[in-house]
Amino acid sequence: MSVLTENFTLANGLQIPKIAFGTWQIPDGPKTYDSVTAALKAGYRHIDTARAYGNEASVGRAVRDGGIPREDIFITTKLPAEIKDAKQVRASFEESNSLLDLGPADLYLIHAPWPWSQMGKDYRTENIAVWKELEGLYQAGQVKAIGVSNFNVADLTSLIEATEVKPLANQIRWFIGHTQDETTAFCKENGILVEGYSPLSTGKILNNPDVKRIADQYGKSVAQVCIRYLLEKDVLPLPKSTTPSRIVENADVDFAISAEDLTFLDGLQDTDS
Repeated sequence: MSVLTENFTLANGLQIPKIAFGTWQIPDGPKTYDSVTAALKAGYRHIDTARAYGNEASVGRAVRDGGIPREDIFITTKLPAEIKDAKQVRASFEESNSLLDLGPADLYLIHAPWPWSQMGKDYRTENIAVWKELEGLYQAGQVKAIGVSNFNVADLTSLIEATEVKPLANQIRWFIGHTQDETTAFCKENGILVEGYSPLSTGKILNNPDVKRIADQYGKSVAQVCIRYLLEKDVLPLPKSTTPSRIVENADVDFAISAEDLTFLDGLQDTDS
């Protein structure tokens, strides 16, 4: 059975495909449309986008044109990190759904705990108010799951202590040599699925000789080992490519990494330098 047909189960029982096709940094228009079309043809059934990516319309058009029943596709999108006023949440959610034109998104995330221009600034009070709006959408059945992105333990703790629904997912930067152990452990203890974006370290890890040596042992590419590593750790990878052959390759990860090799990979550092 292909990993593309396998799912993780969120804490609310919702099934979420184990690999997502990421669309970060793919421009709206033909690039996004063609990439998502290629991903769907390759068997991906989970597409990740965001209002901030500016490509929701092309994602939606590719999915609508793909001929696959909507209920068989899992769509994730995100509330812009800059929106920290609870009054703006529903309008942004509706704008995303209008652009996607696929019915409600399946998973809706707060893109970051702070506006990108104020990275690290404390917006916990605002995030609680914003999260309560997401809870309202979730409890009304307007979205199947809600979560966050780029939240650390302190961000998550303040949210959980002040609200009713725990985030079901936390999408964070996660790859060999950058595994955010404290946040990952906290998420697992609290039933929050960790999703790993940039599983190839935005391409920087592809020339790493240590990972290449492991990949050669399995007759796989460095990219395939990197993506498989996340799956071995029960982290949902979000590989991104605009090249059809690589889109296929990134999902061809039906192999197991030995415990010894996992331990070796666990010890690697500075893989994105």
